[in-house]
Amino acid sequence: MPRFKRGHAAAGWLAAAVLLTSGCTALDSSSADDAGEGASYEQAYADHEPLHVVGYPSTGSLRVVQELVWDIADGKVDELRKLATGDSGEAEARKTGENWIKAFGTGADGMVTGDFHDGGSERQVVVLYFHDTRQKAEFTVRLYGDTGGENWRVLMKSPDFKDATRTPGWAPKEPGGTGSRMKNNG
Repeated sequence: MPRFKRGHAAAGWLAAAVLLTSGCTALDSSSADDAGEGASYEQAYADHEPLHVVGYPSTGSLRVVQELVWDIADGKVDELRKLATGDSGEAEARKTGENWIKAFGTGADGMVTGDFHDGGSERQVVVLYFHDTRQKAEFTVRLYGDTGGENWRVLMKSPDFKDATRTPGWAPKEPGGTGSRMKNNG
């Protein structure tokens, strides 16, 4: 069995690490590309301030709310409509998205905190606090379809401007004011 000098062993380990890392990167980017969203999500993340979070979101509920905020900030009605649950009619979802952009677009472009109430297993109420404009809004996100927890969508059934932009009277002035904890059912 040949003996390697320390420098050769280190170079071998380095080469193996580079190979493994590049393989993981390739796997990661290809799966993101297959989903058709990886690059756009990464770019949107780089272009916006990330959502500040209070409470207990699931990975899916957090992602859909983050996309919701970015699409509102960017004025992307069509992208918002794609986030709607299937039981939100297309015209209804489009009008709701337009209302949200008009009402919250300026605030969504700044610092936003999402206060995730209850557990995020199937449905979650989220109160967004738009810090620059001092607005807050309530959104409901939920699993949609049979995709094993990966397909979170936003309920968009408020085509009336007042209804779509109503301030939740029950929500505290500041994020986390109610404790934003999961309910203890036992």
